[in-house]
Amino acid sequence: MKEYIPGLAGVPATESSISSIDGDRGILAYRGYPISELVEHSSFEEVALLLLDGEIPSNQKLSDFKTLLRERYEVKHNIKSLMWALPSSGHSMDVLQTAISAMATFYPDAGAAEPDSDYTQNALVKIISNMSTLVAMWARINRGYDPIPPSKHMSYAENFLYMSFGKEPTKEMVELFDACLIMHAEHTINASTFSAMVTASTLANPFASVSAAVGTLAGSLHGGANEDVLNMLDEIGDPKNVRKYIEGRLKNKQVIWGMGHREYSVKDPRATILEKMLQKYTKSSGGSLSKRFETALETERVCEELLSSKGVYPNVDFYSGIFYSEVFKFTKEHFTPIFAMARSAGWVAHWHEQVSRNRIFRPTQIYIGSDFRSYPVK
Repeated sequence: MKEYIPGLAGVPATESSISSIDGDRGILAYRGYPISELVEHSSFEEVALLLLDGEIPSNQKLSDFKTLLRERYEVKHNIKSLMWALPSSGHSMDVLQTAISAMATFYPDAGAAEPDSDYTQNALVKIISNMSTLVAMWARINRGYDPIPPSKHMSYAENFLYMSFGKEPTKEMVELFDACLIMHAEHTINASTFSAMVTASTLANPFASVSAAVGTLAGSLHGGANEDVLNMLDEIGDPKNVRKYIEGRLKNKQVIWGMGHREYSVKDPRATILEKMLQKYTKSSGGSLSKRFETALETERVCEELLSSKGVYPNVDFYSGIFYSEVFKFTKEHFTPIFAMARSAGWVAHWHEQVSRNRIFRPTQIYIGSDFRSYPVK
């Protein structure tokens, strides 16, 4: 008899060489390299190329890739016009998904038939490059302002911050944001990546796959969870309220946002890095911990006391929202699109891997409806 496994939990759906997780030791690695080392020594551009090609690039290859990304920052006029035509109240993830889908019309021959052709490879680079531009553009368009043109002299992280705020960011801000992009670039076969892979398995173009992934990431149980974490912390209001709040949610069997991850029985390594970065930034900037950050630390302490025996610890969403809000001053509606910007590198890598040795996904089901029966003739 077939066994039904809800959510395909623990079911291997593919063989992949892109990333791996050791959930018991709290290690996430891209192509074998732990993210703790990549955050310390690498850049988002280098990590994106690592995910695509499988190896740390030479200095010359990395320089060429950076140039290629920067040359493609600019978005087609038609896409800009499309974005201006959308309601300003539209969710940024819906806008991003729409724009990415529309980009396919400019690359009609970018497909699975020749995934290694220069044409298709340029399309993959265009997706990564334009993701940041699109997110930064909408942050201004939805408030009625013209987008700030991208700077082809800036790194990926630096250009996004410049387009978002209209001034050149400090070196510290660029390094912090670059680290955030690295941590969100890839995470094995999660819901959005699986969505991209299923779409790719039909031999759809990479824009369709990434569009599907963006739509999947928008859900609050995936990329949107960091917004829910901030709402939860604001609802708690003060560290002294944490225990009563957490105990109440546990009693009522409610979700504690940002806590627990299916892949980790210990603390998410990305959450560990983000927490340390927050503390370091607070110390270097000479400021005290914000009430929200203090509440988060107390929430983690209480949850560890109450839930660690069940292997429930903070995940990346627990601290990423605080980081984006407290350090960069981004508003909540832009958290998940920033996630998508970074994850685009992983998505296109999985698209390429899937179509290179493809078999269409066609799972089965366990039927629980009515038996075969005759139509009731009246």
